[in-house]
Amino acid sequence: MPPKSTPVRATPTPATAAEFRRRLLRWFRRHGRDLPWRRTRDPYRVLVSEFMLQQTQVARVEAYYHRFLERYPTVEALAGSEPGMVRESWAGLGYYRRAANLHRLAQAVVRDHAGVIPADPAVLLALPGIGRYTAGAVASFAYERATPAIDTNVARVIRRAFHPRLKDRGAERTLWATGAAIVPRRRGAAAWTFNQAIMELGALVCTARVARCGECPVRSACATGRRGLRGKSP
Repeated sequence: MPPKSTPVRATPTPATAAEFRRRLLRWFRRHGRDLPWRRTRDPYRVLVSEFMLQQTQVARVEAYYHRFLERYPTVEALAGSEPGMVRESWAGLGYYRRAANLHRLAQAVVRDHAGVIPADPAVLLALPGIGRYTAGAVASFAYERATPAIDTNVARVIRRAFHPRLKDRGAERTLWATGAAIVPRRRGAAAWTFNQAIMELGALVCTARVARCGECPVRSACATGRRGLRGKSP
C-alpha cells in the first residue's frame, strides 16, 4: 500500500489571524529596528542582505553590507567580477559558499534574465543558493508580494503561536500553510511589513532560548501565550 500522506494541521481562523496581525503590526511600528536593508526595495540589495544574513547575526552583517555594495553596486558589477575578488570582499563573514553562490546567481541573472532579479518565488528557486525562504523573502521584501517568508525565527513563532504540539514529521508543510494563511492577502506594503514584523518578533521576543511571553504583543492570539495566561488566572 502507498504510504498515507501527512495531513496539514488546521490553520488559524480568520479572526485569530486578524488579531495576530493587528497586534504584531502595532508592535513592529513602535519597536522594529531601523536596519539598512529595510530602507530599500531594490531586489539586488535585498538579495545581498539575505545571503549575508544566512547563519550570521544582524550586527555583524551591518558592518559588511555597505562595504560590499560599494564594491559591487549592481548585479552586473558582481557578475563581472572574478571569484577570488568576490571571496576577498566576503572575508570575515565566513561561510564562503554563500559568496560563491551569490556570484553564480548574479551571473545567471545577467545571462538568463537580462540583469533583472525575478519576482516570482518559483523562478527564484531555480537560481544558485536560493531556498524556499530566500525566494519568499526576495519576493516579499523587494517586490512586496503577498507570500510567506519562513526562516528559523518565523517558524518558531508560528509553531508556538498556532501549533505548539506539532511534531517534526510534516512540520514544514504545516508551518508554510499557516504562514500563507496569516500573511496579508493584498500585495504591497502590508505584506512587506508583516513579514518583517514576524521575523523581528522571533529575533527579539519569541527567541530560541526563551519565549518572553510576558512582553509579547501577540500573547492573546498565541496558543502558548494563552496557556500561560490561563495558568496565572486565580
